[in-house]
Amino acid sequence: MEEEELFDLIIPPGVPRTIIRDVATNFDVEIVNRREPLYFANMEGDERDLLAFRGKKDEIVRVEAYMFEELKKFIN
Repeated sequence: MEEEELFDLIIPPGVPRTIIRDVATNFDVEIVNRREPLYFANMEGDERDLLAFRGKKDEIVRVEAYMFEELKKFIN
């Protein structure tokens, strides 16, 4: 049996914890740590640990749409 490929969606720094919690409880994803290199200003070469949602592609697409819709509501 072949495993389905999993995808990561980086959670942008500053996303409210309520949105992260809602996604984690309402979607079939897990929260994981991702080490990502930084490529801006004087931080080039530095790495930062970021949170990400990991799941199947179709679920990650739904999570992305939900997260950005909720961010728009939060900002306005």
